[in-house]
Amino acid sequence: MSEKIRLQKYLARCGIASRRHAEELIRQGRVKVNGVTVTEMGVTVSPGDLVEFDGKPVVPEEKPVYILLNKPAGYVTTVSDPQGRKTVMDLLKGVKERVYPVGRLDYDTEGLLILTNDGDFAYKSTHPRHQVNKTYIAEVEGIPSNEALRKLRDGVMLDGRLTSPADVKILKQKKRSAVLKITIHEGRNRQVRRMCEAVGHPVLFLKRISIGGLRLGNLKPGEWRYLTASELKKIEVE
Repeated sequence: MSEKIRLQKYLARCGIASRRHAEELIRQGRVKVNGVTVTEMGVTVSPGDLVEFDGKPVVPEEKPVYILLNKPAGYVTTVSDPQGRKTVMDLLKGVKERVYPVGRLDYDTEGLLILTNDGDFAYKSTHPRHQVNKTYIAEVEGIPSNEALRKLRDGVMLDGRLTSPADVKILKQKKRSAVLKITIHEGRNRQVRRMCEAVGHPVLFLKRISIGGLRLGNLKPGEWRYLTASELKKIEVE
């Protein structure tokens, strides 16, 4: 750190949490600067300041790490779980760096998940302003009508406001279900599942296959690998 930066950005840069989650940690009173607990936003830190999280000094990570994981169903997308369920961290055998998930996939949802210690990257990847496309394969109950597809494409009402327009295609029709390819750029809680349910077609299976230009590829469920610099450029978060 060579200049003053906001405390939440410093915490993100040090790999403690994403910038938005770092703000929550500050409000919870878990962060100190030079021995003083900080609970308000707007505080900046300078070179030489002592920043502590849960009583331990916070220092920048030596190098940023970016991991691509094919998340299986049956894992929660958190660092730890108070209910004792398996988390995505249980899959990262051999990773020495402290990383955390970028965004979330539901417990029953599979597919592409990025984990990193780069808080700025995590912030840009998930902030609505950057509109990073996320593509899913969803098998839903029944065969959606043209009207249901139109609603998904134009936006459905969730939590009192319309979802942004989505790209939706039917890939396959079965006797009692259909397989859809859905691309959105928002990140509301359980958004794809709730959108499909809102038009009368609950999701039976859901898998994320891409974020920006980054694709899941041939990774098997539960497998992970490090991302390359060229792959990071495929996620448009400038």
